[in-house]
Amino acid sequence: MIVRVFGLSVAITVVSLVVAFLYGGWNGLFICTILAILEISLSFDNAVMNATVLERMSAFWQKIFLTIGVLIAVFGMRILFPLAIVWATAGLNPGQALDLALNPPDPETPANPSYETIMLEAHPQIAALGGMFLLLIFLDYAFDADREFWGRFVERRLAALGRIKYAAVIIALAILLVASMVVDDDQRATVLTAGLIGMIGYLTISGLTSLFDTTEVGHEVAEATEQAAAGQGGRSKPVVVVGKAAFMLFLYLEMLDASFSFDGVVGAFAITSDPILIALGLGFIGAMFVRSMTVYLVRAGTLAQYRYLENGAHWAIGALAAILLVSLAVEVSEVVSGLVGIGFIGAALISSVRANRAERRAEQALDSAR
Repeated sequence: MIVRVFGLSVAITVVSLVVAFLYGGWNGLFICTILAILEISLSFDNAVMNATVLERMSAFWQKIFLTIGVLIAVFGMRILFPLAIVWATAGLNPGQALDLALNPPDPETPANPSYETIMLEAHPQIAALGGMFLLLIFLDYAFDADREFWGRFVERRLAALGRIKYAAVIIALAILLVASMVVDDDQRATVLTAGLIGMIGYLTISGLTSLFDTTEVGHEVAEATEQAAAGQGGRSKPVVVVGKAAFMLFLYLEMLDASFSFDGVVGAFAITSDPILIALGLGFIGAMFVRSMTVYLVRAGTLAQYRYLENGAHWAIGALAAILLVSLAVEVSEVVSGLVGIGFIGAALISSVRANRAERRAEQALDSAR
């Protein structure tokens, strides 16, 4: 299964590295390799979170995610997104933005800002939009009382807040208001607007997904799936959705992946502003491996085997949302956000192993007593 899942990613990696060498020589190969390593090593929490959504989708929609979804991730987020930022911020059309990226102006000429400078100046909008989208994902999870809790105290107390109507939206708006106050006056309206767009995007997709989930799947399918999982002695498996519900989950998954990519795309400009190398390293190599890891987690049943991985992924999302919003006032390295995410995933994995061992010991003790 490993060869089948990761084979294409490995092949694309080899081709991308060859192209990077032909394009930029040894320096281009080195930069592309560094970008790919950073994207892969810092995106494991992205893969885990993607897997929690992908396992609810049918085989057909999983294939869509691996084809159309890859094109969106590679060309949309890693190539078109930076060009769109330059177009919106500097008033340059995509062709001019690409020319600016490939032919940077003289650094001693302040009248002509570089592609990298324009991207970095757009960071407040990117951080606010992505941060608020991810924050609502985390808050909806944290306030949900109908799930398995990780630990004895924090998650149970957070879930108790979910009894307050619209708690997630209220807290998110309050945090956005505070975040807008830490930026300069000329950026405040921009941050507020971008943050509200992120919230509206999440609430719209989440609301439509829930609506179609109910109308398309039906209670009979949900009950049958839960009974099958219970009969196997495992944890309840998610209901696989189809039709409009699956399409909305696909959109949700792409928005989620884009939000995870914001800091990586912007952070890549600390290494290089060359859009070709960024596309090769982050897109063709990094995005493909993230998707392969996602599919492997689903097909290997890792989420069912390690019960707290989904919890850890949501906490990693909450940490990334906080880091994006904090970065409005203080510069935060993308390495920090990646390490925090890995830390939550690692802690959840250890907790899952311990819980599984304790469960097996209890079963053995019960069998011995019989």
